[in-house]
Amino acid sequence: MPDIITITINPAVDIFVNVEKVEPTAKMRCSAPKRDPGGGGINVARVISRLGGDVTAMYPVGGSIGKLLQKLLDREGIDSLVTPSHVETRENFTAFETESGDQYRFVLPGSTLHRAEWEACLNQMAALKNKPRFVVASGSIPPGVPDDFFARIAREAKSLGAQSVVDTSGDALRAALEEQVDIVKPNLNELSGFTGTALDDDKGRIAACRDLIGSGHVRMVALTLGADGALLVTKDQAFKAAPMDIEVVSAVGAGDSFLGGLVWALSAGQPPKDAFRIAVAAGSAAVMSPGTELCSETDVRRLAPRVTIDELKAA
Repeated sequence: MPDIITITINPAVDIFVNVEKVEPTAKMRCSAPKRDPGGGGINVARVISRLGGDVTAMYPVGGSIGKLLQKLLDREGIDSLVTPSHVETRENFTAFETESGDQYRFVLPGSTLHRAEWEACLNQMAALKNKPRFVVASGSIPPGVPDDFFARIAREAKSLGAQSVVDTSGDALRAALEEQVDIVKPNLNELSGFTGTALDDDKGRIAACRDLIGSGHVRMVALTLGADGALLVTKDQAFKAAPMDIEVVSAVGAGDSFLGGLVWALSAGQPPKDAFRIAVAAGSAAVMSPGTELCSETDVRRLAPRVTIDELKAA
C-alpha cells in the first residue's frame, strides 16, 4: 500500500482546446482536444506522482468516460482503486481564447450517486490491509453524497493511523472540520465564507486559522491567497510566502498542485517551512503550464529556491 491515498468522489475527464475567439452562435473552430484526468484528489495524486511520491488514487467510475479516466491515469503510472458507478463519469471543458488570452472554464456537475456507491468508497478504504500515512480527500461533492462524506473519510483515516488532509468548501468543509482533520487547505474565499468575516489582512487571516487550530478542528492550515501569495499556520508558527513573479498562462489546477507539493514534501519528512516552499513552487509552476497540464517536476525544482518565505513572529 502506498504512503498516500487520494479520494476523489466527483472525478472528471478534463478537456482543453484553443480557439481564436469565443462568440455567441458562431461556429468556433477549435484545436484538437487534449484530455487529462481530473477532479481534486486525482490532480493531487498526479502531482505527487510527478514529484516521486508513492500514491494511489481512489475514485468511482462509470461508463465509457470512466474507463477513459482510469486509462489516462494508467498512462501516467498512477495506481487506481476504483469503485463502480451506475452513471457516466463527468467531463469538464476549458477553452483558451488565443485572441485575448482569456480562458473559459465550463465545470459540469457530477451525476447523482446512490448510497451504495459512495459507501463503497468508504468500505474500500476501511478494508485496506496496509495502512497509508496520508489520506487526502479533495474536490467537490456530487449529488446524492452527504455533506459529511469527507468527514467520514477523515474518521476512517484516523482508524488507519493516517494523517487526514482535506480540500473542499462549504458544508463539506464545515463537516470535515467538525470531525477534526490534520491539514486543511482552503482558499481565502472558502475560509472567509466559513468564518463569516472578510479577512482583509494577514493578522485577521492568521487569527482565523489559529481559531480553527485552537478549537481542535485542525492541526495545520495552508491558506492560498491567489495574487497575494499563501500562508501556512500551525499552533506555534505562521509563514507567509510572497507571490512569485511569473507569467500566468492558466490558473487551472494551481490549488491542487499546491496541495500535492505540500503533501509530497511532508510525506518525505520535510519540516513545514520546507514543505510550504515546495507547495508554493508547485502552485506557481502550475499557472505557468497551459490548460489542465498541472505542474512539472522540472519547474517545481527550478522555482523552489526562488520562493520567498517570512516567518511572522508576532502572529
